Formats: sequence, structure tokens, C-alpha cells
Amino acid sequence: MEPPHSDPRGALVRPYAVTRGRTEPSRHIALEAVLTASVQAVTEARFAGHDKYRIAQICQSTPQSLAEIAAYTRLPLGVARVIVADMVGEGLLTLHSAAPAQRFEERMEMLERVLSGLRRL
Repeated sequence: MEPPHSDPRGALVRPYAVTRGRTEPSRHIALEAVLTASVQAVTEARFAGHDKYRIAQICQSTPQSLAEIAAYTRLPLGVARVIVADMVGEGLLTLHSAAPAQRFEERMEMLERVLSGLRRL
């Protein structure tokens, strides 16, 4: 009998299966928004599913941006956005306001820096 990890498809799970078919988050969360989780959130997230538990663990020790969460969990950004929005709504994550309102050019420069950092990961 072959080990389960030898499946040529790998651990492929369709994104819509992870989000139960939803493609839009319940609330808008900016790519650079900072999120944190409490110790209680990690305990509660354990029963909320594997992805939520991983996200809670990542955000417990160090505040993380939505972009960082997607990179660390290797989830597509859209999937991470839906899950994180759910977790904020459930009180598992605390959303800290992102940088103050900026001009379009300043925001694009910041997003380009985030993207550059993600590519280096």
C-alpha cells in the first residue's frame, strides 16, 4: 500500500471547497491590514477547522498582515481573505486598522513593496 502523500495530485483542495463556495469575504480586509489572535482564539480555532487553527497560531505570537497570512499558510489570497474575514467576525482575530488613508499613488507603492516581499519568501 502506498503512503497517502504519494498521491500525484498532492494535497490539492479546490479553493471553493475551503470557503464552502464563497468567493467574497463577509467584510473588506485590506491586504496590509494587521491581525492578531489571543490565546483563547487559538484554543477556540482548534475546533473551527485546520485552516482557522493555523491562522490563529500564526497571528498569536506576532501580528501579521493578510498578505503574510496567505503566504505562510500557502492559501490563495482570495481564500485567505474569506477565512480571515470569517475569523474576525467570529472574534477569533482582531483587526487593527491599517495605515491611515493615503493617496492612490502612495497606496500602490506600499502594495508593490508588499508584493516584492512576498516574492522573496
